[in-house]
Amino acid sequence: MNENYFAELYAVNVNEHTEKKNGLTYLSWAWAWAEIKKRHPDAIYTIYETPEGCNYFTDGRTCWVKTGVTLNGIEHIEMLPVMDLRNKSIAFENVTSMDVNKAIQRSLTKACARHGLGLYIYAGEDLPDVPPDPVFCEECKKQIEGRPDWPPEKIAEYSRRRFKRTLCPDCQKAAMKKEPDGGELRFGTNDAD
Repeated sequence: MNENYFAELYAVNVNEHTEKKNGLTYLSWAWAWAEIKKRHPDAIYTIYETPEGCNYFTDGRTCWVKTGVTLNGIEHIEMLPVMDLRNKSIAFENVTSMDVNKAIQRSLTKACARHGLGLYIYAGEDLPDVPPDPVFCEECKKQIEGRPDWPPEKIAEYSRRRFKRTLCPDCQKAAMKKEPDGGELRFGTNDAD
């Protein structure tokens, strides 16, 4: 038994055994399990079931699976929603046995990663990978385009503070000209409370 089995598994390069789908990287469950068993023949996995013997859990709205992988007497458990091809939870009434099977295999792969194998591919997985919603000017109805130092969300935030509504920079300039002082910028006086 390796003194630090996590470091041993974490050092394994899994890149050639992954594929990209919908912006996420997936590691082949069969390859992951084979690598675990080659290095740790006594490893076992568990697919948890409800007291009624069902291999998925539900709250009546969606479903999830629960699996565990045990190495060197240490079990890491992973719970994973049953998801569609867009990685969105599937409504309980639409879940098929194939959906559950895929979730179980993905969950087992993630449980293997908790032991180190391919863990690095999941780094940042919990962070959103979608751009923010577009921001539109309430006056001219155009989408607000930002700059690297002033993104649309910050433009909208400033505009709501100063003008009490979301305006693009051009409409902000027009609104400033209508102010009693013509929009003259004075330190500390142009920000709304």
